[in-house]
Amino acid sequence: MTDAILSDKQAAASHSTWVSVIVNLLLSILQIVIGIFASSSSLISDAIHSLSDLVSDIAVLIANKFSNMPSDDTHQYGHYRFENIASLFIGLLLIGIGLSMIWHAGDRLFNHTDSVAQVHYYALIVAVFVVVAKELLFRYMLAIGKRVNSTMLITNAWHARSDALSSLIVLFAIGANLLGISWADIVASLIVGAMIAHMGLKFTWNSIHDLSDHAATQEEINTLRAILQETPGIVSFHDFKTRKSADFIHIDVHLDFPGSMSIKEAHDIALLAINRLKAKGNVLSVTTHFDPMH
Repeated sequence: MTDAILSDKQAAASHSTWVSVIVNLLLSILQIVIGIFASSSSLISDAIHSLSDLVSDIAVLIANKFSNMPSDDTHQYGHYRFENIASLFIGLLLIGIGLSMIWHAGDRLFNHTDSVAQVHYYALIVAVFVVVAKELLFRYMLAIGKRVNSTMLITNAWHARSDALSSLIVLFAIGANLLGISWADIVASLIVGAMIAHMGLKFTWNSIHDLSDHAATQEEINTLRAILQETPGIVSFHDFKTRKSADFIHIDVHLDFPGSMSIKEAHDIALLAINRLKAKGNVLSVTTHFDPMH
């Protein structure tokens, strides 16, 4: 079950990320070309920002390759945490982008010396197209990430959403420019920059928790404990512990058996419990210890 899930996650991550690479590259080229001919510096700036998504996509591709490598002598529990490292990197990238947007918007707000250059209306058309394309890309990537239950892909999807929000700022800026309003994009930049930084902080914090042997969620723990309680032959258990490795779970548990029960009988019951837990899909390993009941 776990091998099939890993294979599905790897294929989904590779396919969706390459789609993101191609879309972002084509949109960046379109924005640069139209930005030059339409005299829109904001469109060109957004194109450069879009190229930052390629860094995120490359991080996902690298993590996807290494996280699915089999365990070896130096990584005996596998390489799954490369996904957590990639999510941490993307989270830090989002924080940097958000803070940069806040800084530049604040600088323009308090030291507004920018001259308002008139842009051509077709820059607005391209801006609308870019916003729609990036929003569709976000929804596609988020759907894939949720389908295969990949934190890394979900994180990268929200990075794509942050890029869509920045493109929305450009859309407002171009529209305001055409209407003769110069301050609308500054206020929008501050708001969206704060949203992106907050999103980055959330992903960074969650990644740090997962890298520090964070336990499974309470909902997951309740489900796993229920599976054990419903396993035939298990009277009780204690010292139930979990730790996350990427989107997967390692379990340690002490099982209580009557002192008169043979080791083989206890082993067969424990093996049944382990198989039932792993059938959940995202359980990588289960370590059991037998304790005699007094």
